[in-house]
Amino acid sequence: MHIIRINKRNVIFVLLAILSTTVKQASMGNDGVINTIMKEVNVNSTPAYSSKKDETSKLCPSGTACSDLSGECLNCNLNPHCVYGAVYVANCTVLEHIDCVGDQSFQKKYVCRYCYQTEHWEHECQQKNSCSSVASPRQYYRTNCTVNSDILCLGRRRFMKNLLCNWTVGYRWSTALILSITLGGFGADRFYLGHWQEGIGKLFSFGGLGVWTLIDVILISVRYLGPADGSLYL
Repeated sequence: MHIIRINKRNVIFVLLAILSTTVKQASMGNDGVINTIMKEVNVNSTPAYSSKKDETSKLCPSGTACSDLSGECLNCNLNPHCVYGAVYVANCTVLEHIDCVGDQSFQKKYVCRYCYQTEHWEHECQQKNSCSSVASPRQYYRTNCTVNSDILCLGRRRFMKNLLCNWTVGYRWSTALILSITLGGFGADRFYLGHWQEGIGKLFSFGGLGVWTLIDVILISVRYLGPADGSLYL
């Protein structure tokens, strides 16, 4: 019986030693995981700050006159309860960490309106050619627009806008009409506008014995027949 008690004690001591070792390893493992997470957070946070700083430096270049800075670089007290279309004067200050020349507090005139209400020459929009300019009815596309740097307005300076599809790639109406009159019987006008299948048909049928040629002259003269890619004439 005495030997059995000693073995039990030894077993208990061994189990306690194993448990203590396991707890220490788990603690060290958790510390390693925490350190790894903190490193990843620090690594991920640095590019975000850098990219934001780089974007600000592009919009607000150093050495520029403070009064000529873009609206993204200024903090102006625009009155949201102003009368639409009326001209007001706003007190503006340059944002922090922006290096510019001259007084950092000044006044600027602005028209009471939201940024999406500015005229088309007061903002720039991304042009797209994913729609047909000659479709009936006319097609619109939605794109991103940004207000010009010298314009002050209410709301966000970047907004979405529906624009009429009116892109072109350089096809001239006068060139198409001249080709249709002179070489239309050989399909030159169709080839020029990108209608290759119809151009081959006109070429081997000698312009539909003149009938097809005459029809195309009329269609091009009234601008009904345009480029195959859906763009507009110059």
